[in-house]
Amino acid sequence: MVDSRIENLLSDFRAGNIDRRSFIMRAMALGLSASAIGSYSRAAAQDASPEASPAGALGPDTVGMVDVEHITTTDKGVIKLYSSWPMSAAYEQIGGDSSESVKLAIELWGGAAGGYAIEYEALDDGIAANNGSWDGVLEAENASKAINDEDCMVYIGTYNSGAALVSIPLTNEAGLAMISPANTAIQLTKENELNDEGYPDVLYPTGKRNYMRVIPADDLQGSAGANFAVNTLGKSRAFVLHDNQTYGKGLGDVFQTTFAELGGEVLGFEAYDANAPEYQALMSRIASMGPDIVYCGAIVSLNTSKLLQDMREVMSVDEVTFLGPDGLINQEFVDGAGEAAEGALLTFGGLPPDALEGAGAEWAQIMRDRLGREPDAYSSYTFQAAVVALNGIDKAANKDRAAILDAMFATKDFQGLSGSWSFTETGDPDTAQLTVNVVEGGVIKFQEMITPPE
Repeated sequence: MVDSRIENLLSDFRAGNIDRRSFIMRAMALGLSASAIGSYSRAAAQDASPEASPAGALGPDTVGMVDVEHITTTDKGVIKLYSSWPMSAAYEQIGGDSSESVKLAIELWGGAAGGYAIEYEALDDGIAANNGSWDGVLEAENASKAINDEDCMVYIGTYNSGAALVSIPLTNEAGLAMISPANTAIQLTKENELNDEGYPDVLYPTGKRNYMRVIPADDLQGSAGANFAVNTLGKSRAFVLHDNQTYGKGLGDVFQTTFAELGGEVLGFEAYDANAPEYQALMSRIASMGPDIVYCGAIVSLNTSKLLQDMREVMSVDEVTFLGPDGLINQEFVDGAGEAAEGALLTFGGLPPDALEGAGAEWAQIMRDRLGREPDAYSSYTFQAAVVALNGIDKAANKDRAAILDAMFATKDFQGLSGSWSFTETGDPDTAQLTVNVVEGGVIKFQEMITPPE
């Protein structure tokens, strides 16, 4: 027997009084499971008149590979998705929002794909006592847990590129599809003169690629950032700092190389100590060289807020621009730096939530309703990574890691939250939307699109 409250909700949906998003949100408030919500919403949508159906509703008909038939039954059993990224301390919002976005994708797919019920477990590869920073041992344990679960068909992760270096070879040996919403290090997928020797091939011991990412690599973001600095901001003297990790150092290297190629002078390229209590001496030394821009390739958990605070003690925002990458495009960095963050510029290999339109804007509003605030910039790409996985399961329609991996790698004409894209032979998206964003009034705001030099 159906609860009267659910009947009323279904009636409103059939009549077109509420859209699909509102139906899902209210059904969740009534305590319905993801699979029940999917069953009720599909039944109600089928009963509704064409005029009452929400044409712009987020779901299998509007996002992803829309020509792949979505199989809504669950009689074949269970398929499990795991994710792995930091979820505590400096990463509480970043990781939490990404996990919530995976849950949203599964709910919109009715908790089903390929004839299987979809279950999801979010794993934390960070250490809270270390400001949430990722840990290689934990990442290896997470990957092994997913590999050893015979129900697991897709591993969604990681957030940090260094963590991906740990888990890609493990998942590759197991033939498990791995898809990242956030890794940007070039060497994970592409050959490049800046790569460590042997990369990316050493990451794939089987010789078959199993790793994909839905975000462009740092060869694009780093060079676009340098191009913006020189040709839009008119900067000519840069000092480049980095956190000495795979991601931060790699981005800093691309930035300094491109900056110099464009005619700028690189005053220094230096790793900073993430465990230092303060950076006043470092910043005074940099200031004495007369830079007009400081680029910092780093992630939020490695004392970057303090670094910016001490920079602003000796270099004003009017004199020296601070430019950072997408490892800092999160509220934790801004809140930690306080007033010093005002005017900071942050590049991103994608569009932030406030710049999304169409399906992306609908996703952003759903997440705002769920979270009570602006979602983290990367969580829209986590949603898309989850959809790629669900599409792959639907297309394979079989609980087989190899079949699902092949289906995911063959993703073409994916209708994303900010445009259409396909995977290349390296597992990278074939289009890139690169942006620069500015901190104003304590929040990160989209400023403009940027491009690498021609």
